Amino acid sequence: MKLVVVESPTKSHAIKEYLGKDFEVFATKGHLRDLSKKGTGGFGVDVNDGFKANYEISPSKYETVKELKKIAKKADEIYLASDPDREGEAIAWHVADILNLDVNTTKRLEFHEITRPAVREALEHPRTILMKNVASQESRRIIDRIIGFKLSGLLQKKMSSRSAGRVQSAALKLIVDREREISNFVSETYYTISLLLNICGTEYVAKFKSIDGNSDRINSIERVNEILSRIGKEITVTNIKKSQNVTNSKPPFKTSTLQQDAYSAYKFSSSVTMKLAQELFEGIEINGEHVGLITYLRTDSVRLSPTFIAPAFEYIKSYYGRQYVGTVRITEDKNSQDAHEGIRPTSIFRTPYSIKEVLCAKSTSLYKLYKLIYNRTIASLMAPRVSETTTITLESNGVVFSLSGTDLIFEGYQKIYKNFEEEEEEKKLPELRIGENLSVIKPESKEEHTEPPSRYSEGKFINLLEDKGIGRPSTYASTVETLKKRKYITVEKGTFIPTEQGVRTVQVLEKYFPELINVEYTANMELDLDRITEGLETKEHLLSEFYEDFTKQFDDVSKRMYKDETEYVEGRTCPKCGAPLIKRKGKFGEFIGCSNFPTCNYTETIEEPIKYTGENCPDCGKPLIYKKSKKGKTFISCSNYPLCKFVKSYKKPSKSPLNLKSE
Repeated sequence: MKLVVVESPTKSHAIKEYLGKDFEVFATKGHLRDLSKKGTGGFGVDVNDGFKANYEISPSKYETVKELKKIAKKADEIYLASDPDREGEAIAWHVADILNLDVNTTKRLEFHEITRPAVREALEHPRTILMKNVASQESRRIIDRIIGFKLSGLLQKKMSSRSAGRVQSAALKLIVDREREISNFVSETYYTISLLLNICGTEYVAKFKSIDGNSDRINSIERVNEILSRIGKEITVTNIKKSQNVTNSKPPFKTSTLQQDAYSAYKFSSSVTMKLAQELFEGIEINGEHVGLITYLRTDSVRLSPTFIAPAFEYIKSYYGRQYVGTVRITEDKNSQDAHEGIRPTSIFRTPYSIKEVLCAKSTSLYKLYKLIYNRTIASLMAPRVSETTTITLESNGVVFSLSGTDLIFEGYQKIYKNFEEEEEEKKLPELRIGENLSVIKPESKEEHTEPPSRYSEGKFINLLEDKGIGRPSTYASTVETLKKRKYITVEKGTFIPTEQGVRTVQVLEKYFPELINVEYTANMELDLDRITEGLETKEHLLSEFYEDFTKQFDDVSKRMYKDETEYVEGRTCPKCGAPLIKRKGKFGEFIGCSNFPTCNYTETIEEPIKYTGENCPDCGKPLIYKKSKKGKTFISCSNYPLCKFVKSYKKPSKSPLNLKSE
């Protein structure tokens, strides 16, 4: 009997079916061991002996390991077939170590899709465990254990924050920084001008471009009136420009882009997307055979296998036509590990429609995600979309407007998307001549206000993590979930808002561990871990350098950091009793109080800097400003108070966690 060790029970059934009666397939259901909590700091690592890790069987896996050892004793040969990433490589090594297998000879199977040909191919061409990948994964785990244990313990003790970590804290800082931008944003008023034109009996809208060559933003109603007064009853065509636009399809999905698009299309959270993708990878039974529907879901590559591309081109040619066949365009990210392919269907012929009934019987969400993956993959191999944009320049007494329209020449890859017609909403422009005069129905102006930057949706946030190099595809979903569970962020209308505790945690880390919470530090650490897999760095050197710097900084901070530090008002004492004045937080925000409270109850409000709304008072024309009542409620008032007593209520667009200012 030959034994194949995998991670997933679902996967084990399919592989058993492919390999036959001579094989037994056993599922570990994830990691079997983790670092113990013994030794220095409870890290489970001997920091004085090359950072040798001390592993223990996870309590929930005692019976699993017992059963694995029992089956392994009966096996003539053992194959390790955990997932094809660093975590999977580490699991394979742990299994080998538990079973006392030689890592230099034990066969490791690598397949990126659960199909009969892929599994048989892996069996015919096994490799051995990639120990550099194991070293990289182990280094990550040790660094995260040390940072997590020491920082979390300190923050819990000093400010009741539940945890901190190398990736989660840097990610949290991004959300807090965006909230600071929003909080500090001051809106400005500007105006837009458009012309409603009559062209051959059809109405078109032209947009203002410039006046006397000046294209600056219009910031006053006086400027608006000046421009409108210059516009005649007719406007002349002064230039016609045609340009052809070739739009290529997007590459196949990788983990991050799949999470982003699934959120945009269906509002699936990253964790839900990964759960559904895991189901598609592990597969379902179709026509009496269990088959995986997509390739491995944790990847930062968009490369496609030649064995998939060739039949895909033939399928596109026969189903859509030769003119729809595109080319292979590989645009890998500089941080891509390119360990395996992008996420694609395992068969070009397994269309979403052909298996819709089977997928929907399990979950309509499963069908939606498969369709998203299938269409994106096929579209990536199709010809580009070609359109022609016509831009018409019009002028009246030195005031210039533009009018544009787009004609679709060839839909290309959009042919696969049923709703591609919906994107063609622009009116086609009629043929015009330079010098031709068009009738102006009426000019229109509109008051606009600059908007603060928007909060991150989950999709945009994952895109940001990828751009900044924070974490890896396999960690994005878990990072977001950790921030939610720790109550560092809340989700409002699909966007992330930091809680007061989340902001305070970032403020403290910025003050005491500025390098650790720095985005570049976290990204560079990821690159260093990649260097281990490439043989350009060693686990011992990286961990030694990290540990020396971190512990030195941590020990220094531990001596200086006090529980919920008191912030004294420099040079000020209480006018009632003479004790120092301090800043305190109350129900309605920060205020100044006596440090001798409750013996002395002296308080005073903190005057905040004036913030303008960007509007002018309708009564006297002076700028309007934001103010707060004694109860802490924000309202809008005239800056000319008390000479002008105009006020109006203010409804904040969304709840801000607190006054977000760095310490």
